[in-house]
Amino acid sequence: MSAAPRRLYIVCTREWGTRGNATGEKQEKGTMCIATWIWQSHPVYQLLLLLNRDEYHTRPTKPVEWWGEGDRKMILGGRDELAGGTWLGCTRDGRFAFLTNFREPGPLPVAKSRGVLPLRFLQNNQSPLDCAAEIAKEADEYNGFNLVLADVHAKTMVYISNRPKGEPVIRVVPPGLHVLSNANLDTPWPKAQRLSKNFDESVRRNGGEEIPLSQMVHELMEDTAKADWSMLPQTGCDPEWEYDLSSIFIDTDTKVGRYGTRSMAAISVKAQGEVDFYERYLENSLWKEHLTHYCIEKLQ
Repeated sequence: MSAAPRRLYIVCTREWGTRGNATGEKQEKGTMCIATWIWQSHPVYQLLLLLNRDEYHTRPTKPVEWWGEGDRKMILGGRDELAGGTWLGCTRDGRFAFLTNFREPGPLPVAKSRGVLPLRFLQNNQSPLDCAAEIAKEADEYNGFNLVLADVHAKTMVYISNRPKGEPVIRVVPPGLHVLSNANLDTPWPKAQRLSKNFDESVRRNGGEEIPLSQMVHELMEDTAKADWSMLPQTGCDPEWEYDLSSIFIDTDTKVGRYGTRSMAAISVKAQGEVDFYERYLENSLWKEHLTHYCIEKLQ
């Protein structure tokens, strides 16, 4: 890859989980993810994506597999067994979607599940921009989210967020190396900056060669280094909770059980449409891993 500067974006996410504040009250609840990716700017890969999903260890979740119902398109991705949605998925016709939550206090308890948003794109044939525009019309019915939609055939990737409240943001994501945190696109939180820097260095070291997905996950996504207290983002949430979540790989105890990284995924899409989806995931206190390979169907 050339040494020319590239734009960086990062995706961190978090739904809300329960945690005590200084008075002992239950305060926060949630899921957090972080992702970094290269889009349409590598000699081997159209897309190279790394994503960690963090959640309570007791929340029922299916690992990455093919799933679908009736005559709907099959989806390759993990599945939240409580709400039925996904945080990361793809299809044989070259569509990819991943979701992160926006970290903020006071989420709406009656809001729609954000996990259905990737499905709306994956299960239909709308363009990323058209799907984002439809979602924007009802954006206030969901708690804060970041959503990325991509169509490899069309070489189009779109970012949509419903924050700031009442002002949905839709942007075409340009080619380059990107990262997203659980704030708006390109917010320079410490873990986001650390991951994007390490990812960029890893890609440069490998030049135009293929990169083993399991190796990248091990080297980049198992990073437990926490941010300095003075560098923590000011989101209105408990500072201790912010500190616990400030590493790329999370593992912490809460009053309602163990919380942390349960899935580390990597997706590569080569120029000819070959897709590898690697996942290392936690199941019954044991780490397991698997790799799924498929080829994107050509347009008729």
